[in-house]
Amino acid sequence: MKIVVDRSRCTGLGICEAIAPEVFEVDDNGELVLLQEDITEEQLARVEKAIEGCPTAALKLDR
Repeated sequence: MKIVVDRSRCTGLGICEAIAPEVFEVDDNGELVLLQEDITEEQLARVEKAIEGCPTAALKLDR
C-alpha cells in the first residue's frame, strides 16, 4: 500500500505527524515529508487514522 499526498490540499498542520510520526513529518517550511511511501500492515491502522484526521483530505491510500 502506498500513501498519496495531494500537495495542493496539504496545509502542513501536522495532525498526520502526531498520529504516525514514523511515516509523516512536517519540515521547517511547513511542507509534508513522507518518511516512507509504502506502509506495512503494522502501520496500517495508524496511517488510516492519520488519513481520517486530515482536515483538508490531502491524504489517501493507494491499495
